[in-house]
Amino acid sequence: MRVSVIIPTHNEAQAIGRVVADLPSDLVTEGIVVDSNSSDGTPEIAARSGARVISEPRRGYGRACLTGMAAANSPDIVVFLDGDYSDRPSELPLLLAPILEGRADITLGSRLKSQHSTRALPWHQAFGNRLAAGMIRLLYGLEITDLGPFRAGRAEILRALALEEITYGWAVEMILKSALAGYRVVEVPVSYYPRIGKSKISGTVKGTLGAAWFILSLIVRYHVRHRRAASAGPV
Repeated sequence: MRVSVIIPTHNEAQAIGRVVADLPSDLVTEGIVVDSNSSDGTPEIAARSGARVISEPRRGYGRACLTGMAAANSPDIVVFLDGDYSDRPSELPLLLAPILEGRADITLGSRLKSQHSTRALPWHQAFGNRLAAGMIRLLYGLEITDLGPFRAGRAEILRALALEEITYGWAVEMILKSALAGYRVVEVPVSYYPRIGKSKISGTVKGTLGAAWFILSLIVRYHVRHRRAASAGPV
């Protein structure tokens, strides 16, 4: 199986070398770092560490992931991983196992199913993720506990989902569209550690509140849209 790992980055010079170096060479076909205007040498460090570096000057987490998917070299499975070393690339086999065994189309790494440092996932971030996951369980019937960024999916399924969100809403869009389409989403526990460097979202009050509001409203919006489409029936 060809496995492409996509790592969006913006000023992750302190961590990116360790992230790329820890990718399991016996499992990963290619590591792709999609960099958005880093000014601290992130792309150069990533390239020296063995990653293929793609520049994406347009900001947005979802945009970086979509750019990486478009550039991936004929993968069977695509993995998404942050470049701050909070998730550990060495745990990639945990995410791949359900897909390789034919039990899942999409796998999500749950930071809330295992022990994690409160410094790694502060209370407000853990609460927001539990709230969003609870809404998804209630509205979509999908049993998940977290919206963690460490995830994997069969390439053909990811293409079929036609993901289009260009900000951090991209991660929840993947979950919602998978649930609505009836794809098999399996959650596995993963470790989680304090990120290296400052968070661009949860590290600020504005970023935390903005992300929470956007994600929760997206969950409701997709649900309402689906119910309206189901009520309308075939044209």
